[in-house]
Amino acid sequence: MQVTIADLPVTPPLQPMLATAVDGIPDDANLFFEPKWDGFRCVVFRSGDEVLLQSRSGKPLNRYFPEVVASMLDVLPDRVVVDGELVVAKNDELDFDALSERIHPAASRVTMLSESTPATFVAFDLLALGSEVLLESPTIARREALLELPGLNVTPATTSVETARQWFTLFEGAGLDGVMGKPSDGPYTPGKRSMIKVKHARTADVVLAGLRWHKDTEPGTAVGSLLLGVYDSQDLLHHIGVCGSFKAAERRELAAELAPLITTGDHPWADPQPGQRIPGEINRWRGKQAEYVALRPERVLEIHYTQTEGEQPVRLRHNGQFARWRPDREPLSCRYDQLEIPARYDVASVLKGELRAR
Repeated sequence: MQVTIADLPVTPPLQPMLATAVDGIPDDANLFFEPKWDGFRCVVFRSGDEVLLQSRSGKPLNRYFPEVVASMLDVLPDRVVVDGELVVAKNDELDFDALSERIHPAASRVTMLSESTPATFVAFDLLALGSEVLLESPTIARREALLELPGLNVTPATTSVETARQWFTLFEGAGLDGVMGKPSDGPYTPGKRSMIKVKHARTADVVLAGLRWHKDTEPGTAVGSLLLGVYDSQDLLHHIGVCGSFKAAERRELAAELAPLITTGDHPWADPQPGQRIPGEINRWRGKQAEYVALRPERVLEIHYTQTEGEQPVRLRHNGQFARWRPDREPLSCRYDQLEIPARYDVASVLKGELRAR
């Protein structure tokens, strides 16, 4: 679907302003803090009856989010450019998996998902209004102008370091994954890393219980991802996610190293128990069990992860990152109680900036 936008002082494609990761929220009175939404970056262009939802990479998102196009026509003025994030909330929490499922080639599926899991646009910057370009205006001035647009979901913001640190901890319970910081008097700099981002970072010891071969290689020659598990209090092994992002040489080395662990016999996921989470489960999007290679659950690895999601048994919100092997740990020692589970919160309260948990 080709979407063109005319008669705007800022035109697509526009690279959004980016951020550099830092370890913690700095004591900097000149920073303007916002919650870090976990969704798809989106710059919205509106000119008259035309709306373009542009992804971070510059591609149009209109066909995947028709309900957002319609809502932008309802609430935005005739000529405007707004930066923000597309998110999907389920059970009062952000659901990145449900958002990712919206990128589907079938128009019928897109239509169905736009009704069953509608997306919301959360605005956090105003780049142009009418014939005025706001890129050179300071952050606080752009924020004030953004708040004057009625009907938009606008992210909360603060200049208080203490409040930002409270948000960092509390808002994780609604699925947000950190805090952003912008120079209060700085301009909007497309494509440049003028912001900072502070994300949740944790480690856990997990059981290696399976793998999937890399999709572009002969099965058995290169590992695509490792399937991770932890035990509950009843010694039931649950699948919590995967880790991947290995270099080509590492994929081949892992294939050879892990080959002796491949099993077709007894395995904790071969005969799932009620409530047990296993890889590639059948759901409304997947009609059959996704294939994987079972490994004897004998090895432990340490991973970096950002946060968990879902009800018990929880899972990793995003893929884990391999840190190191832990030959000193026994698989049964890898349990759920090591995973940090944030206090429950809700997206509506985040948008209001309320400092309270459920």
